[in-house]
Amino acid sequence: MSKLSLVFATNNPHKLEEIRRIVGSKLDILSLNDIDCHEDIPETADTIEGNALQKARYIKDKYGYDCFADDTGLMVEALDGRPGVYSARYAGEHCTPADNVVKLLDEMKGVENRNAYFATVIALVTDDMTETFDGRVDGEILTEPHGHAGFGYDPVFKPVESNVSFASMSEDDKNAISHRGRATVKFLDFLKSIE
Repeated sequence: MSKLSLVFATNNPHKLEEIRRIVGSKLDILSLNDIDCHEDIPETADTIEGNALQKARYIKDKYGYDCFADDTGLMVEALDGRPGVYSARYAGEHCTPADNVVKLLDEMKGVENRNAYFATVIALVTDDMTETFDGRVDGEILTEPHGHAGFGYDPVFKPVESNVSFASMSEDDKNAISHRGRATVKFLDFLKSIE
């Protein structure tokens, strides 16, 4: 694959680092910092796909760069799919990831059904195309945090393919089975098919 250059529309340094690690040398990923974008990108859609498209289109329209963006949600069965599209700000507008975990565990106290899944949608927007790629990993919500790696809900999410939480895995082990890893594989396969 020739070295394609794309902007990744995220203000989350963890996501940027994780996707760069998954992609490796296959793609030159520019951060918002690299294009001198320091504003909050709107995320007002009511689906994760809508948010991913909104972010990618915002950068393409305003800055002119070919761009991709992702959005991720944690869907918990017993909570009717919450936090879902509101995963990043579940505990309030200016909450921390730790606040979100505390709220989730509080809502799950005494709940037997711990089934949940993470879903990611990556949206690619260029001059002549708009494409989306999805990834999903099923698992369960633990009763307390385990591990110190990863970010977000990783300490309380245990995928079905593992006996430990995402936050207890090495980055490479997590990326091999994660929602973002799976969406990224589809994304890279698509880029390979059009080169």
